[in-house]
Amino acid sequence: MLTHVEMVTRIAVGAALGGVIGYERDRHGRPVGLRTHFIVALTAATFMVISSQFVYLQRYAPSDLVEVDASRIAASVVSAVGFLAGGTILRVGLTVQGLTTAAGIWLVTAIGMSAGAGMFVESLAVTVLGLLALTLLRRFEDKRDNVLNRRVTVSVRPGLETLGLVLRELRAVCLEVSDVEYEQRFTDVALLVMSFEVVLGQDSGVAGVLARLEAIPGIERVQVQRV
Repeated sequence: MLTHVEMVTRIAVGAALGGVIGYERDRHGRPVGLRTHFIVALTAATFMVISSQFVYLQRYAPSDLVEVDASRIAASVVSAVGFLAGGTILRVGLTVQGLTTAAGIWLVTAIGMSAGAGMFVESLAVTVLGLLALTLLRRFEDKRDNVLNRRVTVSVRPGLETLGLVLRELRAVCLEVSDVEYEQRFTDVALLVMSFEVVLGQDSGVAGVLARLEAIPGIERVQVQRV
């Protein structure tokens, strides 16, 4: 049986290593960052310690016939984290986002469990390999941290001229513009609602988009959303 200090040490090491992965996610502006990764690793390490040590604290007598499967709690953690990680995967327009974040949560769960099992060398090695995958391998992918991805929704009075002006102004200030959705509304006043996914430079940003679109006659509403 481990001492209480040893059990707490295992939990603390797992949480700290998970926090390292979370810090890297925070640096790249991901919504699931330091606190979430820290808590996931902390929880995984705690469940691993419970799974391996709880039987010793139940004060069973040597003559008691007790059979314990120490892997059942730990195995349930792997299944449960799938629901948590799945919640970070979203389909936005034509793309799927959050896969790396979901994989990161799965990774810190494994780190926490290995630390909870006392496998400190292995948990440290996995943390280092995870950081390498998230930082160095990122250079081989088309990841741009110096740009803003936004969804722009514009409500205008129908007209081909207005549509052309909106596209022209967006292309003038945005690095990339892709058509996403067009919707014609027939209410008291007919409106054409257009949605675009745009890539903005940090120098112009959202303010530049709003300034150009506000100057177009017939614009009723402009909405800019984070994607």
